[in-house]
Amino acid sequence: MTHELLTIGRISVDIYPNDIGVDLEDVTSFGKYLGGSPSNVAVAAARHGRRTAVITRTGNDAFGNYLHRELRKFNVDDSFVLPVKEWPTPVTFCAIKPPDDFPLYFYRFPTAPDLQIKGDELDFTAIKEAGIFWSTVTGLCQEPSREAHLRAHGARPRAGLKPGQHTILDLDYRPMFWPDEATARAEIAKVLPHVTVAIGNDKECAVAVGEGTPDEQADRLLAAGVEIAVVKLGAAGVMAKTRTERVVSAPVPVVTVNGLGAGDSFGGAFCHGLLAGWPLSQVLDYANAAGAIVASRLSCADAMPTPAEVTSLLSERGRLVPAEYAAGDYASEGASL
Repeated sequence: MTHELLTIGRISVDIYPNDIGVDLEDVTSFGKYLGGSPSNVAVAAARHGRRTAVITRTGNDAFGNYLHRELRKFNVDDSFVLPVKEWPTPVTFCAIKPPDDFPLYFYRFPTAPDLQIKGDELDFTAIKEAGIFWSTVTGLCQEPSREAHLRAHGARPRAGLKPGQHTILDLDYRPMFWPDEATARAEIAKVLPHVTVAIGNDKECAVAVGEGTPDEQADRLLAAGVEIAVVKLGAAGVMAKTRTERVVSAPVPVVTVNGLGAGDSFGGAFCHGLLAGWPLSQVLDYANAAGAIVASRLSCADAMPTPAEVTSLLSERGRLVPAEYAAGDYASEGASL
């Protein structure tokens, strides 16, 4: 089976508090969820009806079994998810203090199973044939994952992509995984020549290509060979720039409950729009709305919206609805959970 979206990298069990607005030490009960940005992006795209899979590793333990079960529940192919017996499945805790304080606590040191992906284990045919191949900067922070990511990108040269295929790098810089920003920038520079789309916020773009205005950062990404540079602007929305087009999508206001999964929901919806061949402005609006929905909910993977939910929010806010959904036709969307 050819996957419309194939992601590679982090997976974990997210341990989220049921108590909102308090510090982690004061939380009395928690819920557990599938987590890890590339895995969440695969889930998000599957909710829009796309055939998705993730390349990752878990521990050989009960939490690993749980993640396999969750991926299958969300219609994500788990064929490339293998156990690593030496390391336990990582967990990630957070505190939820709306509207903008969501500290994360990663339990994945000195390493994690998803950083033990080896190049010799990769299915290069699946990587080459995927409509979109999605990776993150975090996957470059340690060996053997770094070498595996570089080999995967090397097997999918930008010049060899078919019309409609894309390779996306989520700039996803997490300082606790790196010795310093300069090291991260050097590794990112090795991958950018293979990438057609780069997505990041101001800080992530600064690590990748240096400080500057959003337009300056986007221009540097384009100069590195990227075809679409997406710079998230926080409260001002999101900008996407190509060599011939500059588009800004205003934010979609919601009451924020947990902002942690919004970027992954944006990513999955962005992939859906690219695969559908929508105009860039339409892709951004749709992805923005998808991200806003998850920000208004508690969890990440379990909160990913369907096309009906996204287009409903777009309509409520007076935004343009994609033509194929204007008549309420959602036949291709993922199963409701």
